[in-house]
Amino acid sequence: MTRETLAAVLDEIALLLELKDENPFKIRAYRQGAQCVRSFDGDIVHLATTNQLTGIKGIGEALRDKLHALASTGSLPFHQHLRAEFPAGLFDLFELQGLGPKKVKALHTALAISSIAALKLACDAGKVAALPGFGAKTQTKILDAIALRDKFADAFALGTISPLVADMLDTLRLHPEVSQVAVAGSYRRAKETVHDLDFLVATKSPALVCQDFTTLPQVASIMACGDTKASVRLHHGLQCDLRAVSNSQFPFALQYFTGSKEHNVALRARALQHGLSLNEYGFTPTAAAAPAPTLEVHEEADIYHALGLDFIEPELRENHGELEAAAAHSLPKLVELANLRGTFHNHTTASDGLDSLAAMVAEAIDMGLQYLGIADHSKSTFIANGLDEARLLEQVAAIGKLNAAHPDFRIFAGSEVDILRDGSLDFDDEILAKLDYCVASVHNHLDLTEDEMTRRICRAMENEHVTMLGHLTGRLLLKREGYPVNHAMIIDCAAATRTIIELNCSPLRLDMDWRWWQRARDLGVLCAINPDAHSCSRLHHLGLGVRLARKGWLRRQDILNTRPLAEVEAFLNTPKAAR
Repeated sequence: MTRETLAAVLDEIALLLELKDENPFKIRAYRQGAQCVRSFDGDIVHLATTNQLTGIKGIGEALRDKLHALASTGSLPFHQHLRAEFPAGLFDLFELQGLGPKKVKALHTALAISSIAALKLACDAGKVAALPGFGAKTQTKILDAIALRDKFADAFALGTISPLVADMLDTLRLHPEVSQVAVAGSYRRAKETVHDLDFLVATKSPALVCQDFTTLPQVASIMACGDTKASVRLHHGLQCDLRAVSNSQFPFALQYFTGSKEHNVALRARALQHGLSLNEYGFTPTAAAAPAPTLEVHEEADIYHALGLDFIEPELRENHGELEAAAAHSLPKLVELANLRGTFHNHTTASDGLDSLAAMVAEAIDMGLQYLGIADHSKSTFIANGLDEARLLEQVAAIGKLNAAHPDFRIFAGSEVDILRDGSLDFDDEILAKLDYCVASVHNHLDLTEDEMTRRICRAMENEHVTMLGHLTGRLLLKREGYPVNHAMIIDCAAATRTIIELNCSPLRLDMDWRWWQRARDLGVLCAINPDAHSCSRLHHLGLGVRLARKGWLRRQDILNTRPLAEVEAFLNTPKAAR
């Protein structure tokens, strides 16, 4: 049982009660209870298990009993009975962008819609547009949301499956017949979304290892199992393939199955120029009379060296100029996780974070960081309990006191300030001048045209107090497309105004997209790898950010938060125009 599970159950109870038209005060009590659980500064799970929740503000007697039952038994009959009153497919409707409890209830009551399939049929027939409070525009948006869901039905976000991949790799390494293990494919190349996983093992007993692979606890069904390959589907729908090869074949198989297809095609063409044919098993001469190659290939890098190339890191293998750079010995030395010294875009319980300021600082210190930036939401993001001017200045003062208690660590006082519709900011310059830095982000009016949104963001960057731009497109991977922006113009404006662009490494954002970082780097635009952390655990998404920064060809010197504390302090104290 976790804190988030407790809160999620309370949130769902509130949702179910709302569907039943229950007393709004009762609904609000469950939602407030969920927020209390998330923001409680202490081990709320232990207190709930041991029935010691008395006196905690926001958790009354009824909630206290339910949390105790849930934490101590793992289930809550009240919640289960509520859920049973509705068709299971009804809950899928909440996954669609723009559908909240009121609209879902209206659809269910008026049209008996209890699944996404039924909703699509009703929209296609024009029935949804005829409902009060919907209309043709809403119906079109619902169809667009369904199409987006279908588009990503078999895709999985890179960051959300990383723990699963780590567990499966650890299990494969323990097999007594396995000498080498790797994950390949788009996961190894750090693509933001993946459709399947490709595991590779070196073994002298391939059939046995393939058979054992199909018995892993993560496996829901077996698709195929042969002497050298097995395909399975995991419990949450992800397909995984295992290929078993010999030790001598392993480097070639790892290179081949890592891809990308375009990279491999270009690499094989270069091999042919050297009189060699390259595939997943090895090099062979192209001329029948040619002698067998005497190339020594013990690891993947040897394949590239044999073709006159520097080793190309997996993240770069998209045929975006990496072979040419490898031939010219001009590949960048990519940033590494060990290079990071701190980070900036993080939230606390002051807005919508789950952990306190003190807890976030303690976690950052434990991670070995030198500094941490706190950037809670500004007042216009009221749904996230954004801070007004008075609360922000109170937080700045609290940060000052905490800094005095940690002389070898620095907490930077910032704010994630909303960029308003016209490009102005949620706080005036007088308030912004009191901060160490400012992250400017778009959170509302997402339906502007590309030109309007681009002008809006550029105007914000022209403000001397805007240090960095947050999550450039606002995308939520597999859930919501980013709002339209002209990336090139925004990057050019960032270069002209000396504004940093963040690489938001929240697993569902990874924004700015890796495809644009080379342009930004070449124009001198600095990156800040920021987890947008709303809890201590999410600070560890920095590792995911480094993988995407590497995919964008970024080096240590291209990223602000690889700099030591003294350099960052000097940077933030320097006016933008002089940087």
